[in-house]
Amino acid sequence: MNHRIESLEELNAVLGEPHPVIMEKHTAFTTPLIRDFIEQARFFVLATADAQGNCDCSPRGDLLSQVHFPDEKTLILPDRPGNRRADSYRNMLENPHVGIMFLAPGHDEIVRVNGTAALSTDPELLASMAMSGKPALLAVIVRIDEAYVHCARAILRAKLWDPSTWPSDDDVPSLRDMTAQQHNRRVEDMEPARKETYRKYLY
Repeated sequence: MNHRIESLEELNAVLGEPHPVIMEKHTAFTTPLIRDFIEQARFFVLATADAQGNCDCSPRGDLLSQVHFPDEKTLILPDRPGNRRADSYRNMLENPHVGIMFLAPGHDEIVRVNGTAALSTDPELLASMAMSGKPALLAVIVRIDEAYVHCARAILRAKLWDPSTWPSDDDVPSLRDMTAQQHNRRVEDMEPARKETYRKYLY
């Protein structure tokens, strides 16, 4: 590939040298305001990789954020019922390094956290993160290596929170239809689109 970038020098030639302030904007701890932001960011994306470097990215969320901060260098995330593939957790058992991106609905800035994770089934801890009267299934305890804020450019470009730009249901394929096409299944043998049973049982 004649135009493939294979060195940092080539990358910087395209993007430019990052300002030292940008390279040094992270800290190995959270501040009160960063913790306040995360407590309002009821949606986050958890990135992991296995021992071979194969990556996974998993969305998580609650109506009310249940992220806990036992101290400025630690955060704890709850797990809720899902499909039991547990890709993120299988990866953590092989490779504890994680990246987390927190979004607050309606707000453009993002907070990112990188660190190392461990899994816990401490009953008191799980009960402290209960939703709808049901405790978390397990807890992800993250020791923070880096915490920093991310500018709003991506959200602004996408106009993510502007309803006038959102596609209609008719334009976005449903989970049912995409799954049927992937696995060559008959749509009529599956649940009605956007009325899947899982939507009724969140906790």
